[in-house]
Amino acid sequence: MCLRSLGFVLILFPGVLLAQRCDAPRLHGYFIPEQETYSDRTMITYSCDNGYKPVVEGWWATSTCEHGQWSHEPQCIDESSCLPPTIPNGKYPENSNSWYEDGSTLTITCDGGFEHQNQINTTTCGNGKWSSAPVCERSMSACSAPPKIPHAVIIHGYQEVFAAGSEVQYECEDRYTAHTEKSVCIQGNWTAVPTCKIETRPGGEHNESTVTETGDGSVIQPGHGGSSNERDTRLRYTTIQSCGNFPVIENAVAQQTSRYYLIYRCQRLYRLVGPERVKCISSGTWSNLPECRANFCAVNTNDNPAYISVGTVHIENGEEERVECVKPHSWSLEHYSKVRCINGRVEATECCNWVEHAVRCKAQL
Repeated sequence: MCLRSLGFVLILFPGVLLAQRCDAPRLHGYFIPEQETYSDRTMITYSCDNGYKPVVEGWWATSTCEHGQWSHEPQCIDESSCLPPTIPNGKYPENSNSWYEDGSTLTITCDGGFEHQNQINTTTCGNGKWSSAPVCERSMSACSAPPKIPHAVIIHGYQEVFAAGSEVQYECEDRYTAHTEKSVCIQGNWTAVPTCKIETRPGGEHNESTVTETGDGSVIQPGHGGSSNERDTRLRYTTIQSCGNFPVIENAVAQQTSRYYLIYRCQRLYRLVGPERVKCISSGTWSNLPECRANFCAVNTNDNPAYISVGTVHIENGEEERVECVKPHSWSLEHYSKVRCINGRVEATECCNWVEHAVRCKAQL
């Protein structure tokens, strides 16, 4: 009885077993192992005839049979065609073929909070390479992630950059209330960041509208110590809301973590010079402001014929970046240069593949 039932299942669903196999690819090249069909999880390695290249980076490629489909369709395309470009923080219409013909032009759209550098938004495929790729750089009016507020969460998926005009909503945990719930990104700053306070009875809170700063930067609330003579010689501060709009500092974002001061953080590639905290003086003016100075090196790949042209690459001081190079031959391994920024000075190696980098790639003179 059991055997007859099993036989019935195999006859009724013969495609269940066959669906797990992949057909041999048809391409202008060759592959190993060479079979008519391949079982699930079988991997092939393929390469292309002269004048053609794989549809992925490199002069050879691998693909795996997964549930009757190749992990990527093995293809050999004309060497003059281009693979999809990599545009950080940008997107473009994807081609169903996974590659683009010679002469194709793409229009790049930057993600929210980013804008085109030098207003360049297109790139064209020519002889297997893309022209200078557009760069999506962070907009000066964009905001970093909203500041963390104790006892609160944000009703919005996390992201590192928000476009100007973006709005987020805070929600306090149970037993806490906020004087405001929404915050808007305006010119790189979040407005009206709430404070979650535990609910108290009327009259149970202290008056905290004005504070006095001591010599070590701490503050004294009204009625909390300090002689009258000491208070007269100390600079008086009030809540930051009393000074109106937050100061706008180029390449910086302000975070409100206290009612009595702002903390400024520089954007990536810049360093803070001056006081980190900015307070509102009781006269209605802001204390001394910091500035954000450049802390990076700029490498224009268009100026070096050995580099693949992708525009300007920014490298933070003390960091090292990999800059892709033009391959000496179509069948060569990927070549790249290790570029490092040291105190505003660029140091770079020659263009080598990963094997040469490990043993003998020299620094450029």
